[in-house]
Amino acid sequence: MTQIVVNGLLTGGVYALVAVGFSLVWGVMNVVNIAHASYIMLGAYISYWLFHLYGWDPFLSIPVSMAALFVLGYLIASVVLNRVIRYGLVMTLVLTFGVDLILQNAALILWSADYRSITPSYAGASLAVGGVMIPYVRFAVFLLALVLVVLFSLFLSKTRTGNAIQATALNPFAAQLTGVRIDRIYALTYAIGAALAAAAGSMISVIYTIQPQVGNVFLTRAFVITVLGGLGSIPGALLGGVLLGLAESFATVTVGIGWSQAVSFGLLVLILVVRPQGLLGRRFFGGVG
Repeated sequence: MTQIVVNGLLTGGVYALVAVGFSLVWGVMNVVNIAHASYIMLGAYISYWLFHLYGWDPFLSIPVSMAALFVLGYLIASVVLNRVIRYGLVMTLVLTFGVDLILQNAALILWSADYRSITPSYAGASLAVGGVMIPYVRFAVFLLALVLVVLFSLFLSKTRTGNAIQATALNPFAAQLTGVRIDRIYALTYAIGAALAAAAGSMISVIYTIQPQVGNVFLTRAFVITVLGGLGSIPGALLGGVLLGLAESFATVTVGIGWSQAVSFGLLVLILVVRPQGLLGRRFFGGVG
């Protein structure tokens, strides 16, 4: 039982990081960002190639993948997304779906559909604590994901830019009256979401095999966690990620690994029926508290 809980917690930390960027973009911009899957995939491939071509430790490549996807996200938002965001949720959904298709097909052309993996020297090492096995890699990923989520929370609550992002989420028109450049805030928000997705992708590449569609399954988790924890709530994303990780861990042991996706959608339906705003959902993007 303890091993199941530990596995669920370690998986939940990664899920939380996957969901934070997705929840940020949805909460601030009202954009369901389907391209989030491709940003996860690109982050994973950046770490993969830096490891195999230059011998970089996958954890050291995380800042590189975050920087690269931040720039890409900012360009996409500035050049394309900001021009159509005023047309509403459906138009931006179609647009991000198109971006996702372009990036995934480009990855297929460049790198094929082969499954690839990163195997650093410490990949199989584990720590035994009271009969419970804790893989070093998964534990390091969990801690790093937690640190990134906390740092992002502090950025939102303690910086002027973070306050501008929250003000924009609450009321874009009022924020604009106070001098906030909404187009820049949207581009910055989208870029941060892409960077967080890249960080998650880099971590995922150390644990799982990767291929051009690797981000799709995690996009599903991000959607479920955002609804479960509450739209725009960072503590909600963390709580939702842990709960989903635990639920999938128990499901894998009791009914089989093939049911993990069913568990995700089961939780989604349950929370929509019982508490549609999510466990820690609020009316605005004020999830830092």
